[in-house]
Amino acid sequence: MKVSAPVKPTHLAVFICAATTFAIFAVGATAFGGLARAQSAAAIQGCADLGGSGDVDRVCHVVTRTETYSIDMSYPLDYPDQGALTDYLTRDRDQFVDFVATIAPQDRTYDYGISPHSYSSGTADSGTASVVLARYGDTGAHPVTSFKAFNYDLGAHAAIALETLFAPGADPVAVLDPIVQREMDKRWRGYEGPTPQNTLGDRVYRNFAITDDAVIFFIGQGMWLPEVAGPQEVTVPRTALA
Repeated sequence: MKVSAPVKPTHLAVFICAATTFAIFAVGATAFGGLARAQSAAAIQGCADLGGSGDVDRVCHVVTRTETYSIDMSYPLDYPDQGALTDYLTRDRDQFVDFVATIAPQDRTYDYGISPHSYSSGTADSGTASVVLARYGDTGAHPVTSFKAFNYDLGAHAAIALETLFAPGADPVAVLDPIVQREMDKRWRGYEGPTPQNTLGDRVYRNFAITDDAVIFFIGQGMWLPEVAGPQEVTVPRTALA
């Protein structure tokens, strides 16, 4: 697992006069430091708004336990688009709590959990940052794991979706289905019947992480193979997507 390194300030200009160069660089560094502190403060505030607390590894932990349900979620405070993370987690947690309120109590708690995994590619100022949230839910006959991924272009300061991951006009499903099908064929051996095929189109590929060498696709439990096979993680080399 690779975590993006902190972004370093760049020189604003190069001058023959060393004193002038130092003065201008110091101003740039100060401005960058102020921006970093503001972003950090916003991340900490977002964590607090969720009822959580941060640790020395810059991970926010949110734990809530009642007689009916248990919530245990974590997410990184250094992902560049904190608003997207906290907005999703707030909505998803609230939907879980509202749903539990509509179903009958049981002799154990209903559980909801979020575990994060961070990835990166390229450099700290022009590469990408990815966070994949493994979402654990136990409100039915058995627990189910699904995923929610966030990807960010550090150079363009913009989120990356499946549509922007591929070149304009490309068909992600047509490119990926044959690659992933071969992997699913291997994983389905030993189970009864032929290997299932992708019936959900591009929904299967919406959750991914970008590394220097590959794009990793995270497929929720039951989205391609039956739930008995568990959640799936498929690594596709970037050379196969060229």
